[in-house]
Amino acid sequence: MVYVTRPEDAGERLDRVLARAWPQESRSRLKALITDGHLTIDGTVKDSVSVKVRAGQIMTLEIPPAEPAIPEAETIALDVLYEDDDLLVINKPAGMVVHPAAGNESGTLVNALLAHCGDSLSGIGGVKRPGIVHRLDKDTSGAMVVAKNDMAHRALSKLFAEDKENIERTYVAIVWGVPSPTEGKIAGNIGRSPRNRKKMAVLASGGKPALTYYKVIENRPDSLASVVKCKLATGRTHQIRVHMAHIGHSLVCDPVYSKSRPVRHLKPSSQAVLANFGKQALHAQTLGFAHPRTGEFISFKAPLPDDLIAIYLALNLSLSFM
Repeated sequence: MVYVTRPEDAGERLDRVLARAWPQESRSRLKALITDGHLTIDGTVKDSVSVKVRAGQIMTLEIPPAEPAIPEAETIALDVLYEDDDLLVINKPAGMVVHPAAGNESGTLVNALLAHCGDSLSGIGGVKRPGIVHRLDKDTSGAMVVAKNDMAHRALSKLFAEDKENIERTYVAIVWGVPSPTEGKIAGNIGRSPRNRKKMAVLASGGKPALTYYKVIENRPDSLASVVKCKLATGRTHQIRVHMAHIGHSLVCDPVYSKSRPVRHLKPSSQAVLANFGKQALHAQTLGFAHPRTGEFISFKAPLPDDLIAIYLALNLSLSFM
């Protein structure tokens, strides 16, 4: 949908102008579409409803296709690291979406959980996200915890939202080059890129605060690539990928945030492994938290998937951290 602002719109808030332009859409619906990055003004993504508009601006709103109301249970194998009556910890494979959305209505973790847990799965997250208290990107593998009842869901959601210092979340990534210093922190607000709504970026203003701690644990002698251990103090979309790219050390094979690097001096077989990987070299290795019922701190380590191990071997990086 396209709307060109009129002289009488000048100086008004964006949400009020759009409510008049497209009265068939509720204000809450318009706000959700804008904050999700579906609106551009003169070709630039805008995710704030409070900006003031000017006459003659071209507003383009993309309406995503409707999603099915209730996900169905599907028998999909899960790599279960731990399970009790309150929660489930899994090693999510790369390629699995966490919950249904447009274009991914089936084959998600939620579909698998509905079959695995049945009626015991917490419904606090709503019909689309039952049991889900945190997420991993589709193409990031590793440890995730799921709430199996409402008590666990409330406690874990509060922990992830308000008490991140008491959550242990460690990721291992392969990045291009060697960060300097080899240990430090990356701070920078993250929000949608003003140039590409499908990407996130570190923003000079706006966005949400984000903090990542990193440490290089191995690097190639020629500094082509290194293994970095990252710990999250916040949990923003694509946080590690965006922060590492921001300091000039994007993740190997990341199709969104990494530019291609020359690897001609690697063996042809190694070049082929890199060319066929097709996703970011990132794995959520450890996850630790206080058990919602007992208060005991529990921690889990998710083994690397075989295709990611192949990337380490292709780049002649050891797996000593496993």
